[in-house]
Amino acid sequence: MLQLRPNCELCDRDLPPNALDARICSYECTYCAACADEVLKNVCPTCGGGLAPRPIRPREAYRRPHISLGLGFDPASDVRKHSRWSRDEIAAMTARLKDVPPEER
Repeated sequence: MLQLRPNCELCDRDLPPNALDARICSYECTYCAACADEVLKNVCPTCGGGLAPRPIRPREAYRRPHISLGLGFDPASDVRKHSRWSRDEIAAMTARLKDVPPEER
């Protein structure tokens, strides 16, 4: 299950569970759309993969009472994360992979 991390790991902008501009890689590294597009150029600085829109977890459990789903049962994480990579390391990874489509990395 996705953690739904609460912030951009680069600029620390808040990204609540319903944020339409949250982007994630396949390892759930989380960035805002501005950082993903303008700084990272669709390159995750950790794994080198692409960044995709993070799904929205519904607030309510629409399938109740049989299935306990939604933020009420599976809340978003409140643990803020920050990239472990320096700006120079991020720039190097981005420069190396920005012109390679994610499906070819």
